[in-house]
Amino acid sequence: MQYKIEEVKARQVLDSRGNPTVEAEIKTKNAIGIAIAPSGASKGKEEALELRDGNKEFHGKGVMKAIKNIEKIIAPAIVGMDVREQEKIDRKMIEIDATKNKSLLGANACIAVSIAVCRCASMVLKKEPYEYLGESNLLPIPFMNVINGGVHAGNDLAIQEHMIAPIKANSFAEALRKACETYYTLKELIKKKFGKNAINVGDEGGFAPPLSKTEDALEIIMEAIEENGYEKEIYLALDCAASSFYKNGYYDLHKKMDAGELMDYYIELAKTYPVISIEDAFHEEDWENFAELTKKIGGKVQIVGDDLFVTNPKRLRKGIKNNACNALLLKPNQIGTLSEAIEVANLCFKNGYAVMVSHRSGDTCDDFIADLCVALKAGQIKAGAPCRGERTAKYNRLLRIEEKIEKPLYAGRQWNKRGIS
Repeated sequence: MQYKIEEVKARQVLDSRGNPTVEAEIKTKNAIGIAIAPSGASKGKEEALELRDGNKEFHGKGVMKAIKNIEKIIAPAIVGMDVREQEKIDRKMIEIDATKNKSLLGANACIAVSIAVCRCASMVLKKEPYEYLGESNLLPIPFMNVINGGVHAGNDLAIQEHMIAPIKANSFAEALRKACETYYTLKELIKKKFGKNAINVGDEGGFAPPLSKTEDALEIIMEAIEENGYEKEIYLALDCAASSFYKNGYYDLHKKMDAGELMDYYIELAKTYPVISIEDAFHEEDWENFAELTKKIGGKVQIVGDDLFVTNPKRLRKGIKNNACNALLLKPNQIGTLSEAIEVANLCFKNGYAVMVSHRSGDTCDDFIADLCVALKAGQIKAGAPCRGERTAKYNRLLRIEEKIEKPLYAGRQWNKRGIS
């Protein structure tokens, strides 16, 4: 039968940091699907486990345990199954693993197999993955990390990502052009102010100039936006990754602050600069202050939970109950299977939460999240700066998808609901 899985392979490949990661390959009679698991640097404590070898090879970062789990445990369980039955195959892996965080098989093993299954099924059915997963014509707003800080860089910026979001454009291609032009100008401004060594890029393709204050980073980004005449078209966003600068009850930004002071600081930033989205504003267990910030500025600013939710339905339900955040960052490898990630996205939509589909800082040229973002009608994608192949792969895929769709709609045109006119 053409839909039956005939073979499952796995191999150890490299991600954008040169660290080993898992590649899975699913074959049927007439199709093949391949997928690679990404890896994060800033991780929530409740993420599904990324299984590493912990031996001398690759300084302990090898993934041969996960590879063997695919070959010896997952493959025998799913060979012979119908590749179109995504949920059933994912459920099989979940049942075999039987842990709350995929610690037996490894989330890196499970997500690579899960996405490879999806790709194989779409090929069998002669459909693109975005068509197979859900009919949609909505192209997302790219949230691009153009100045890196935190664990993604070697400077003194505590906030991890300073992003640009080209909201006002008639197409994804136009939005991408405007963002790229701003990125080029930002590079020249940084070079002029700090010298050529300051234009080296971080893990996600953004620059890491010798700055220590968030305001200084936002000022130079605004200068780049204004030089291109895009001050009414490109807005700002932050991924604070606040757990990384939280210690002993205080947040160490450019000075020590308690949660109340930090909240006032964010509110002031949003008044001073065109900030439309703030991610991980507090440490990952501070539900109360996430809810308070959402209450205070959530009508105009998107409050995103990443480390707070870790793409986990149980944590998302707690957030919904407490009115913590109004958006979720969707990272399929945080939960370990595609079906679970889609379940979380649907739970968001059902409860009025927005979804931003995201890459990881240790990524590859696998562009699946572009298809997933379109299929879910998420309207937002975070895939890094327009630099480095593993980042631009996602944007290039979206350009191709926009060409294929009969009547594409750019999501920036729908952003008015959050107060941008």
